Amino acid sequence: MSELNQDHFWMLQALAEAEKAIYRTRPNPAVGCVIVKDGAIVGRGATAPVGGSHAEVFAMHEAGEQAQGATAYVTLEPCAHYGRTPPCAKGLVEAGITRVVIACADPNPLVAGKGIEILKQAGIEVVTDVCTAQAEVQNKGFLKAMATDMPYVRLKIASSLDGRTAMASGESKWITGNLARQDVQHWRAISGAVITGIETILVDDPLLNVRQLEGVDLATVIQPKRIILDRQGRLPLTAKILQTPDTVIVMGPFRSELEQIGVVQLEIQSLPELLQTLKKIQIYDVLVEAGATLSTAFLQAKLVDELISYVAPTFLGAKARTMFNAEFDRMAEQLRFKLLNVTQLGDDIRLKLIPLQESV
Repeated sequence: MSELNQDHFWMLQALAEAEKAIYRTRPNPAVGCVIVKDGAIVGRGATAPVGGSHAEVFAMHEAGEQAQGATAYVTLEPCAHYGRTPPCAKGLVEAGITRVVIACADPNPLVAGKGIEILKQAGIEVVTDVCTAQAEVQNKGFLKAMATDMPYVRLKIASSLDGRTAMASGESKWITGNLARQDVQHWRAISGAVITGIETILVDDPLLNVRQLEGVDLATVIQPKRIILDRQGRLPLTAKILQTPDTVIVMGPFRSELEQIGVVQLEIQSLPELLQTLKKIQIYDVLVEAGATLSTAFLQAKLVDELISYVAPTFLGAKARTMFNAEFDRMAEQLRFKLLNVTQLGDDIRLKLIPLQESV
């Protein structure tokens, strides 16, 4: 096996370690590390919850003296700064690692090449850009937020074949089947916040939390904040979402009764300002689960990075509510997407798409 193929093989093992941490590390990125010597893994690790050790520390501890002269495979550039934990780049140097293979660079201004420079100055061979695309998928929000000061926004829509999301009355339970609804739990679990509109709260009275993840202990999952856009102050105090008010943020006029139960309130006016505010409080991944009005607003403002569209094999009819309510007169106004993949979930399908920058 060539060195390039070996690096790819071992990095896949590091990516598997990182995958174990994706629900527990926010706002830190999920990182995996394996230390390899003489063709075998001698140490492995994944990022602990905030305040705990980074992946490299776990891997070095397991490797012990075997780290001397070994190769470390890390899915994100080792940190170079003192925070809650010491810099991992220096730890790799002190452990006697002689070669480090990195999947992707860290755009965090506190790192941004500094970790690689520490390694190189110590005489360690550094190889970059191995399995980069796979590593970026695991930390899309963190990487975008560090590079642009805006969180990564996913818009989730569940619709019928004729593009309808609910009956005229608002009834929508259930368009999609159980497997599709379980799949949504994953997107909530990797998100720092779920955004919805007041109409969704009034009609469906949802919790918008993570309630089930196959093979995952929910006690280890960081629940997302639930953000409600309520410009007219209509959120009822009896709403189910207020059963855990400390995880709710309301964008709307100030209400003393919400303050008394611990709800955070934001008196801001625009969606870009909301997203910028979320980034400042270290929310890097956002999931929008809303009706057509709010979904359309995000799309038309070009704030959506990824569209997750669940389509059920059913027709709801012309009177049912549409998934998108903008009115276009010319083909040039249409919003086009690039299809990333299609997944069958029971009788439903899930389309993952990214908006194209230019209309056609």
